[in-house]
Amino acid sequence: MFRDEQSRQQAFRLIVTRYQKKLYWHIRRILVDHDDTDDVLQNTFIKTWKGLDGFKEDAQLYTWLYRIATNETMSFIRQRKAELFVRFGDVEYSVEDKLQSGDNFSGDEIQKKLQIAIQQLPEKQRLVFTMKYFEDIKYEDMSEILETSVGALKASYHHAVKKIEQYIRSTAEENIR
Repeated sequence: MFRDEQSRQQAFRLIVTRYQKKLYWHIRRILVDHDDTDDVLQNTFIKTWKGLDGFKEDAQLYTWLYRIATNETMSFIRQRKAELFVRFGDVEYSVEDKLQSGDNFSGDEIQKKLQIAIQQLPEKQRLVFTMKYFEDIKYEDMSEILETSVGALKASYHHAVKKIEQYIRSTAEENIR
């Protein structure tokens, strides 16, 4: 449908309607902030529109969209980091502050701890954990999106789970003291 000039805009509207919510939450789980997520989502759909002619259909549409969204999200983080001239860890702590004080977050204490733990993971582990845990994306599809091997993804997920468990355990022990 998007290859035909007559139905191209309608096809794009269908893509946006079908994937907007999924991509929003994919980006939001990484960035946390609603406004930043909206900006990245908009950039994702702009890149999608511009790239439709180049979509070869050898990949599934949703893996192609997730790759664009993931790349836009990581570009946003790198750009923000460069603009602020701070270490990535400092950006993570500002995310922690947003979680703790944010009006848009309505989770109980364990959910907040989980989100904080996720934000402290290295970039690749955070992506893999988010995609597997929250979105239940298959490793094979994730491999296409992130352009890495299934084995590397499984290892990243395993390490992420261990780090999250350790963080939650250590904060629980601090609360007991």
